[in-house]
Amino acid sequence: GVLAQLEMLEAQAHEAALKQEEMMQQKEKLARLKARVQELRLQRDKLRAKVDLQQKVQLGKGVVSDPATPSARAVLEWKIKSIKAMLQVFYLTGISGKRTKQGVCFCISTAYEGTYLDSYYLHLLIKPQVQIHHHSVPVFIPLEQIAKKYLQADVGRFLSVLSDHLNAYAGRRYQADQLQEHFSDQIEGTLQRNSLCNLLVFNYNVSSKSKTFPFNVRLLYRDLCCSLPTEVTISCTPDAPASLAEAAAAHLDLFSRVALHKAFRSFSSTEESTD
Repeated sequence: GVLAQLEMLEAQAHEAALKQEEMMQQKEKLARLKARVQELRLQRDKLRAKVDLQQKVQLGKGVVSDPATPSARAVLEWKIKSIKAMLQVFYLTGISGKRTKQGVCFCISTAYEGTYLDSYYLHLLIKPQVQIHHHSVPVFIPLEQIAKKYLQADVGRFLSVLSDHLNAYAGRRYQADQLQEHFSDQIEGTLQRNSLCNLLVFNYNVSSKSKTFPFNVRLLYRDLCCSLPTEVTISCTPDAPASLAEAAAAHLDLFSRVALHKAFRSFSSTEESTD
């Protein structure tokens, strides 16, 4: 009866964690959809600006060689209008900004599962073309590659992708910090991680029949916009009993689906209840 009740409580906790994760994914999806709507509105405004410019040219006395091409002033005004609109939209997704004399200064705030983490700043110049003036983005974030791909064509997309990278990095680092802070008594040695926190290696002890056996874990995050690992490897010493193979498989599944520190909390509680 006690074991059945514990299994029921564990299932309920697991279901609650999945629901919370699903809600976070829905919020992120909604933010992306809102950003996409704004992008389409900006494209519509650009087309309207071109049409208005053509009508003014036709009604005025002057003649231009290519009425379909807006003037430099019209392009600059459109850039400023577009950036103001983006500031309103991205405020909902953790991105805020304000105008400066030379361009726009953006603040990208990161968070993981409701916990606010670090903020990063990015100063963009908007004339003669959009370019990065100053920033506080860590050197191991592929800022240059993201800018090369999106900055000139779509500033909104550039900020969205950069925010995804920063939030995923902050989430991975937060999980590793939580693991070291709350489960240091189970960790054998030092948790090894690189600057980007997309590779974590550590050992932790698992008890079986009054003996303790170390599990070696390697977590690899190939998708730099993701805070959950894409590859999980768990190994144990050759003298470990066969029963630990089932525990290793269960732990591997948790590491793949649940935040690192929550996975530890889950199977640690299970082991204590069993004992």
